[in-house]
Amino acid sequence: MDLRLYDTLTREKRSFVPLDPDNVRMYVCGPTVYDFAHIGNARPVIVFDVLFRLLRHRYGEGHVTYVRNITDVDDKINDRAARDFPGLPLNEAIRKVTEKTAQQFEADVAALGCLPPTFEPRATDFVLPRADGKTDMVTLIKQLIARGHAYEAGGEVLFDTQSMPDYGALSGRKLDEQLPGARVAVDAHKKNPADFVLWKQSSNDEPGWESPWGRGRPGWHIECSTMSAAYLGDVFDIHGGGLDLIFPHHENEIAQSRCAHGTSAMANYWMHNGFLEVEGDKMSKSLGNFVTIHELLSGWQGYGWPGEALRFNMLRTHYRQPIDWTLEGLDESHKTLWTWYEGLGSVEPLSDVSADVIAALSDDLNTPQMISALHGLHRSGKKRELLTALAFLGFSGDRNKIGRVAAAVGTASGASTARGAGAAIVAADIEKLIADRKEARARKDFKESDRIRDELAAMGVVLKDGKDADGSPTTSWEIAR
Repeated sequence: MDLRLYDTLTREKRSFVPLDPDNVRMYVCGPTVYDFAHIGNARPVIVFDVLFRLLRHRYGEGHVTYVRNITDVDDKINDRAARDFPGLPLNEAIRKVTEKTAQQFEADVAALGCLPPTFEPRATDFVLPRADGKTDMVTLIKQLIARGHAYEAGGEVLFDTQSMPDYGALSGRKLDEQLPGARVAVDAHKKNPADFVLWKQSSNDEPGWESPWGRGRPGWHIECSTMSAAYLGDVFDIHGGGLDLIFPHHENEIAQSRCAHGTSAMANYWMHNGFLEVEGDKMSKSLGNFVTIHELLSGWQGYGWPGEALRFNMLRTHYRQPIDWTLEGLDESHKTLWTWYEGLGSVEPLSDVSADVIAALSDDLNTPQMISALHGLHRSGKKRELLTALAFLGFSGDRNKIGRVAAAVGTASGASTARGAGAAIVAADIEKLIADRKEARARKDFKESDRIRDELAAMGVVLKDGKDADGSPTTSWEIAR
């Protein structure tokens, strides 16, 4: 079965042919650890985890190398460290910020069902020449200068964009069309406005390393060029990340890597996931809809959601399309898993994954089609096949792991599940209590009626009493918000 992937560089869906089937290599840009990762950051982590699983399925677990970096040197980290730990020396404060946020990131993505990458390098370990001889930033910058692609000016080392004739091919931006603006700094010491920093000076109270160009620190783009080369070589198979990284980050990675190594490519396939909105709006702190993975797991809109529900909700939309992250959609994802997981705890998985699931993923990670195939397995009662496919995709198939949170919205006539007060609760349980309360009220046992209402309230269920068109008493319910 042919694996076809959409390549941003060539703007077409192409058959995937690895450079070496015995060592398939993929690099994905990881987090800058100055704050907890938001739900938009989770999208590439989940998307490329699915691709990692698919590649391991096709080529063997021991024949796929997946590198996802951690950026732990950045001006945003410096600012956060100075703000949060004003009484500490900056380097010590930076360490506190990056250790805390990196640990939280690892815990968050594990809760999302993601496999750990093969290697997860930190930028600070690759600034200076290493004892093991792996590529480092200072040496890579030296190579760019020696090849005529970089120059020193104004206390910085800059990449000369005009030294690369096809600079801008990934984003489709030509140099003569790149006017100074928000993303193109205007500095008198630059040869061209689009030239970007490889190395910059550090003040005494900023993190820095001694280099041939003085004490300083690397630019953002050189970090990924270095770490990818260190583990995957000068040219590798797949480079992934979010759509927002195409320019300038990935464009500049390509320029640095190709010019430093003298190659015609950095990666053979460039893959980018689409943007994420929350309840129809671009996520931002000013709008009050900025939400982290940690908040979703521990409590969002009053609910703590299981990581498997977050993962499934992300995969319902094709990775290249924009996604609208909503409470309603998340609840629907949770209910779907709850329905599918019924009875799976008593079955044994098979040795191979459904061909329909693999076929869907082999078509540029068509996860909506994949989910359709899973629905088909469920409708057909193929529990072993369903459990096998779910496990392959990073889902447990265990109701106990997705039920013990407060999370559903429903009515007495409709919702299939509710999750509250530390235990899995099905709608039938709630409706049984509501029926008992109705009987108690009919016989004027208001003490018992109030007791049942209080019991439901403790479970996070709010009752709404009313009357139908005939004047008969009715009761609907919802989870307290």
